Amino acid sequence: MQIHIPDNPQYRELGAYIQDVKHQKGPLIKVLHKAQSIFGYLPREVQYFVARELNITESSVYGVVTFYNFFSTKPKGENEINVCLGTACYVRGADKVLSMLEDELEISNGETTKDNIFSLNTARCFGACGLAPAVMINEEVYGHVDRKKIKKMLSEYRTKEE
Repeated sequence: MQIHIPDNPQYRELGAYIQDVKHQKGPLIKVLHKAQSIFGYLPREVQYFVARELNITESSVYGVVTFYNFFSTKPKGENEINVCLGTACYVRGADKVLSMLEDELEISNGETTKDNIFSLNTARCFGACGLAPAVMINEEVYGHVDRKKIKKMLSEYRTKEE
């Protein structure tokens, strides 16, 4: 199946980057990081383009994209919410916090809100066990999270987006 690659500035930027690094040893991960920074995520067309430009198989690209959790095949929201599910957080109710966030955002873990303001994910540990249960929004860690704090946090980020 042939995939159409549009001629646009994003693909031209990625193509130029690939030409600069393709002769280095093991450029795929670098290229995928660059592609994700340009496009925001790695849809099939971008993976195909990377494979074609690096002269490797699509399955090789897909395997790397799906193996590492920092690559995404779906669009991400402006704000990335991660709920810690490490032992301390889990024991203190992180599963309930995740459920509250899913209800409040009307999405499931791994999804992005319709307005693209939030993406919801889980992580194993933030190193903030004393703040359990902990939630990270972008780079900001919030501790002792409960329903009231969730509403306040989401409200602050929604206000920033307006």
